Amino acid sequence: MVPVHRLGHVAIRVKDMERAVAFYTGLGMRMVWEAGDWAYLEAGEGRDGLALLGPDYKAAGPHFAFHFTDRAHVDQVHQQLKEQGIAVGGVHDHRDGTASFYFRDPEGNWLEMLYEPPGGIPSNQPEAAVSQP
Repeated sequence: MVPVHRLGHVAIRVKDMERAVAFYTGLGMRMVWEAGDWAYLEAGEGRDGLALLGPDYKAAGPHFAFHFTDRAHVDQVHQQLKEQGIAVGGVHDHRDGTASFYFRDPEGNWLEMLYEPPGGIPSNQPEAAVSQP
């Protein structure tokens, strides 16, 4: 099995996006991607991530994600899990340059296997785009 690069993010469901964003940015997290129904924040230089999923967000539910630095590794892990008889969703390319798929571990927890492009997950925040090299 291809080894994961790192435990990259946790996704949680929130009832009030504005309140949740204010709380986590107040803790010092940096906004990376914000849309009407979800937001992605990072903490520290290690870019530990937190995805906030609003009440209307339907693409995924609460989960944790392992990040890979090579897109091909996501496809390899996907194939290996399928060969082991594990039910996996399809690999999807996302609007932020990432690619991922979801599945459940033997205990029923949702996992995401995610390709993270070089330089990290791109930001749709104007102030973050200016500060990136």
